[in-house]
Amino acid sequence: MKPARFEYHRPTSLAETFDLLDLYGDDGRILAGGQSLVPALNMRLATPRAVIDINRLPGLDDIRLSPEGLIIGALTRQEALERSPLVREHAPLLAAAVPHVGHAAIRARGTVGGSLALADPAAELPACAVALDATIRVSSRRGSRSVAAADFFRGIYTTAVGPGEVVTEIVVPPGPGWRTGFAELARRHGDFALAGLAARMLVEGQAVREARLVFFGVGTRPLRARGAETALVGSRADALALADAGRALERDLDPSGDIHGSPALRRHLAGVLLARVIRRMMDGAA
Repeated sequence: MKPARFEYHRPTSLAETFDLLDLYGDDGRILAGGQSLVPALNMRLATPRAVIDINRLPGLDDIRLSPEGLIIGALTRQEALERSPLVREHAPLLAAAVPHVGHAAIRARGTVGGSLALADPAAELPACAVALDATIRVSSRRGSRSVAAADFFRGIYTTAVGPGEVVTEIVVPPGPGWRTGFAELARRHGDFALAGLAARMLVEGQAVREARLVFFGVGTRPLRARGAETALVGSRADALALADAGRALERDLDPSGDIHGSPALRRHLAGVLLARVIRRMMDGAA
């Protein structure tokens, strides 16, 4: 299929990008990696008046350390995230999650900022951002502002990005001592997950001091399972504690069904992932 006709712009600065966003408003769509937008254009699910290609914007595709943590530019390709020694050392949860994102060809073009801005509820990177307590920075003509990942995702394909704003970078704060775990279940490798879990835990001695369990594919946005977290804190994450956490998870999640899986299936898979990931983390595996 072919897209409907549109105007194509390739700005070379944020200022030029803001001019174009002001000009086209809701009729302008940002193009970063294009792994979601281009299929939508081809199937005419999206028919914007203009496509604004931001791939020439300078300084938005680097990964670096700063006093506030690991900075990941919004135009960083997922493939670069997968290869980065800095990511493996300072955000191992992202390093574990990225190989599950689509296929290698998709990761070669897809961007970190594009995945976050799309806010697909079955995507891996939004859940990781919430689990890592990351901050997402967006910029507009008025300046830059920071949004906690927990507040950034509002619903299906809905975020805190406002009119005239562009996601510019993601900040992952330091997290020494945290153990991380990631797993998802999909019908085929590269498919969106039927259920997935991005998790972090602080363990002192043999007891869980703090837990962050963020599920994806089971709601309209990444969901923290706060009841299951509470059930694990203070425990050794043994069979009894995992059973308590599993029962709490039943109350935490209220997944909807679709042609890929019923609510009961998604809830069951989430429970399987919970036990699997927690056991790995208690064994010290990242």
